[in-house]
Order: sequence, then C-alpha cells, then structure tokens
Amino acid sequence: MFDLAAELPYPDSHRPDGAPAPHALLTPVLGLLGTWRGRGRGEYPTLDADFTYGQEITFSHDGRPFLRYEARAWLLDAENAPLRPAARESGWWRLQPDGRVEALITQPTGIAEIMVGQAAGDSIDLSTHEVALTPTAKQVDATRRHYTLTGSDTLTFMFDLAAVGQELQHHLSASLRRVR
Repeated sequence: MFDLAAELPYPDSHRPDGAPAPHALLTPVLGLLGTWRGRGRGEYPTLDADFTYGQEITFSHDGRPFLRYEARAWLLDAENAPLRPAARESGWWRLQPDGRVEALITQPTGIAEIMVGQAAGDSIDLSTHEVALTPTAKQVDATRRHYTLTGSDTLTFMFDLAAVGQELQHHLSASLRRVR
C-alpha cells in the first residue's frame, strides 16, 4: 500500500543530472530544466500604457519525454515592487525525435493553446497550431513564443500575440536568471 505521507514515488526532476534521469528525447531542451526568475516589459495596442512585470518559469520532467511547464507573472510598479498577480499558465511540452516540440498550454482565463515548434541549439520557437477558448475568454487568435538560453544561467523570453482584433505582434519580453 502506498504511504500518502511518504515522498512521491515518481518525483519531478528540475536538473539534467537529477533523478529520474531525463528521457533521451529531452536532450535538446535539457538546459531549460529548473526555475527561472526575472523582469520583463510588455506592450500591446489595446493597453493604456507599457508595463514592467516579474516572471517565473519552471521546467521539470519525470523521466518520460515530456517537460512540465509552469509560468507566472506579476505586475511591478516604478520601483519594481509587486503590484498584483498577472498572467499564469501551465502545460506540457512533448518532444519528438527530430527536435520538434508540441506544447499544450492552458491559462486560468479560459485559453488553451496547442503550439508546435522546434528546439535547435540554444533556442526554442513555438507557434500556435490551435487555440480553444471558453465562452467568456477574451479572443486570442495566435501566439508565438521564443526562448533563448545564454550560457547556463540566462533565459530570454519573447512573446508575440494576436488578440482582440489585432495582428500578431510583440507583446512581452523578459530576461530570466536561473534560481534553481
């Protein structure tokens, strides 16, 4: 019988050298494993002003060819103090033998994205394949995400958005540092 008070029998790993060992298909994205935190800037034509935000992204795995993905953001004031929670999302990245990535990403605002892309070298590009919306979610037609690793401790994130009648265009960019 499984002891519910004991540690999980199959914990997630946040490091390439941790247990469980990563699946071979994760090789192109092993550098992402861990938790990343930093600041970014955002803008969009439907917003009154540009904004600064804090962001944390965590990637982990359980030994299978999937990355668990979780991201959260919070708005910052002029002194970089947190104002309030902003975006939050979670999902799974499925890696394919040729470095292709299929991602499922959901947001509590009623948006679910299926994205496809490629992991090559130190960058990962994902673009919308399909978007599903709950009846009260804002209209989102497409997104594009670009992640770039610089060395082992910096992750740059860029996010383009086509929503509420606007064409696909720059929305967010952040520079994150590895914290775990």
